[in-house]
Amino acid sequence: MSIASQQPNQRILILGGDGFCGWPTALHLSDAGHEVIIVDNLSRRMIDVELEVESLTPIRPMSERLAAWREISGRDIGFHRFDVARNYQRLVNLLCEFMPDAIVHFAEQRAAPYSMKSPAHKRYTVDNNVGATNTLLAALVESGLDAHVVHLGTMGVYGYGSAGMKIPEGYLKVHVETEAGGMTTDEILYPAHPGSIYHLTKTQDQLTFAFYNRNDGVRVTDLHQGIVWGTQTEQTARDERLINRFDYDGDYGTVLNRFLMQAAVGHPLTVHGTGGQTRAFIHIQDTVRCIELAIGNPPAAGERVRILNQMTETHRVRDLADRVAALTGATLDYQPNPRVEAVENDLHVANDTLIQLGLRPTTLDTGLFTEVTDIAARYAHRADTRRIVCRSAWRADRQVPDVETGAATPSRVTIPV
Repeated sequence: MSIASQQPNQRILILGGDGFCGWPTALHLSDAGHEVIIVDNLSRRMIDVELEVESLTPIRPMSERLAAWREISGRDIGFHRFDVARNYQRLVNLLCEFMPDAIVHFAEQRAAPYSMKSPAHKRYTVDNNVGATNTLLAALVESGLDAHVVHLGTMGVYGYGSAGMKIPEGYLKVHVETEAGGMTTDEILYPAHPGSIYHLTKTQDQLTFAFYNRNDGVRVTDLHQGIVWGTQTEQTARDERLINRFDYDGDYGTVLNRFLMQAAVGHPLTVHGTGGQTRAFIHIQDTVRCIELAIGNPPAAGERVRILNQMTETHRVRDLADRVAALTGATLDYQPNPRVEAVENDLHVANDTLIQLGLRPTTLDTGLFTEVTDIAARYAHRADTRRIVCRSAWRADRQVPDVETGAATPSRVTIPV
């Protein structure tokens, strides 16, 4: 793999380009000179309606977002509204018309708690995520295009147990004793250990990518991403109409952003269990940089699926809470853990490839805590504190009653997407 290899400006199709990672990625790539088209069914906005909680930051309608970007940058981003998982022929037609060089795949339901909310949410997450991935790959094969697929996966496919080693980038070297008594060496996908239905769909994505890569020669980069913190990138910060999502609720809010938001509104920091969970993290600005690096350094024809660990540092949850508390004066509120997971874990991760390709990590020591805290304080009046506590549970005996109705998460719901 050539670290210096960079592709010229490309035609890039971004599936799920209205979301928390998709929108800033679309702006970042457009700003870099690429021709960008977004496909999105706006399902994340409809989930806001279902959960009765909006982004802390005000998200403008898609047409207003795109018009603002055109006004500020002088560049156009195309937009097609449809469901990737359920509109196969429309996707095939778009591929044949646009002929993208790269396809960035964000078109998946991204929240582990939401995926565990009820049987209906489990079914929706599997149908949407697995369906979108297979539909994309089948459509790409039918179109005959040799487009590079860049997929946003998750570190959660590995699980969070410590094996006494750094988690490698996707593949594990194994030594197997043969029947003749000799030894053979091979590399296999690192054994999957998904911790939620959401993570399960990402492990299924891995096998789907491996099949289409082997059978049809589809070039794929699968980015196993850590928990994203921060909200703004260089592009989204240029105008309030471009501002990115800031989810703080118990289903979609990521842990560090939730802590910083809770501190801004005077709510105790909600630490689940002992807070001994160690997780991988990455700033949203680094997310868009990693996507760009992956696009600029595609796998060669015939190369197996490239898997990169897209994270920059690991932290224990209670250490993060202590750090935010020391910074803001917030108090800590230890709550029962709604997840089924180890009480404590270590996590050591290899992320050599993206560093070699030029990523310069944004860490918690760079002062961007202040950026997130300022955003949270600026829009604190939009917060609904009733939605802060996580009520989606991995088992029925861990359900947290709703503060308004006293009922646990319903098993029969209508998901408006």
